[in-house]
Amino acid sequence: MSNNFTPPPMPSYGPPPVPPPPPPRRNRAVLVAVAAAVVAAAVSAAVTAGVTGDDEAGPAPTVTVTETASVSGGDTPAAEEAAEEAPAASEDTDDGVYALDETVTYESDVEVSLSGFERTVSSEYAMPEKTPYARFTVKVKNSGSKTLDTTLLTVNCSYGKDGRSSESVFDSDTGLDGNPQTKLLAGRSISVPWGCELPKGEKLIQIEVAPDFDSETAIFTGPVT
Repeated sequence: MSNNFTPPPMPSYGPPPVPPPPPPRRNRAVLVAVAAAVVAAAVSAAVTAGVTGDDEAGPAPTVTVTETASVSGGDTPAAEEAAEEAPAASEDTDDGVYALDETVTYESDVEVSLSGFERTVSSEYAMPEKTPYARFTVKVKNSGSKTLDTTLLTVNCSYGKDGRSSESVFDSDTGLDGNPQTKLLAGRSISVPWGCELPKGEKLIQIEVAPDFDSETAIFTGPVT
């Protein structure tokens, strides 16, 4: 028996399979650079918005600057233009100041007038006593449709160009009792005697009258001789 042994041929399996290529790896340096660029752009936009106010969240407030012409430059083009644009004053503007002999009529059809001015001196029983004063009559006429509470009548005086306060004079013996204690029905009138301090060296007097708390004060002014 022969010792020679011939091994059988190996089976054929073909060449080994080629492994798939690995996924491409991103360049870390490129990613870092891109991220840095994005952050820088955001910071730059924020700084620009803070400095210039170009913020998309809302528009900046609009400020209008109006140039006012100087008073001393009345003959300059700017002053003439400002004068043309200024609204004209109303010709029937009522400043609430009247002469002593005028009559004031309110929207409620209540009329107030002054009359019978004379200069005199208060008695020793008056308050203030022995004081030169101007005596006059306050007439209130109710031509409206509602009752007027004349207990709310107010009369205040001052005298001189400096507007010094003038005390009201009260003297029951001469009828100076202050406010009336009655209400004025529609269609009726009432005359109230009044006195205000007025030194002998003064002529100019100012008398402020309001028929009630709901009416504006009428200012009467002028000389008392």
